[in-house]
Amino acid sequence: MAAETSVFEARLEHGGPSFMPTQVVVVPPLVLAALGSPLPRRVVGTLNGYAIRRGLLPLTGGGRYLMFNKDMCREAAVQVGQLVTITLAPDPEPDRVDVPEELAEALEAWPEALTGFQQLNGSMQRAVAQHIATAKQPETRARRAVEMTERLARGRHPFRKL
Repeated sequence: MAAETSVFEARLEHGGPSFMPTQVVVVPPLVLAALGSPLPRRVVGTLNGYAIRRGLLPLTGGGRYLMFNKDMCREAAVQVGQLVTITLAPDPEPDRVDVPEELAEALEAWPEALTGFQQLNGSMQRAVAQHIATAKQPETRARRAVEMTERLARGRHPFRKL
C-alpha cells in the first residue's frame, strides 16, 4: 500500500519515558495504516502548522506515538490537554541528520571525533546535533561542540561527563 499524507486531531498528553517527562500524541491506528507497510521509522509533517520531523515511537502493547519537547510545544503554541491538528507522511530522508555549523567544524578538525560520531546510530547523532543547535548563544554552541567532540574522540558516550 502506498503511503499517504494523513491529517488527524488528537489530544496532547503528558507522557514519554519516565526518565524524560515530555508531551506526546498517540497516533491513531488508521493513520498508521495510511503511512504504509512496513511502518516508517520517521515521519515529517506539522503540529498545528509547525513543521516537525519525528520518530514514530512504540507503545507498550502496540501502537505508536510522537514525542514533543517543551520548545516544540511553545513554537507550535500548544499545551498539554489541548486538541491539536497533526499532518504526517513518511520522512523521505529518514537517516538525515542536520549537523550545526559548530559541530561540523569541530568534527572536521578532530578526525577521531568524526569517527566516533559516525559510529553513533542516527538517533544519537540527531540528539548530539540538537543539543548543540538548540543553544541560544554562539559561545554555548561552540562550548557544547567542543565538549561533545572531546567525548567522542575518547570513545565516550556523548552525554556522559568525562
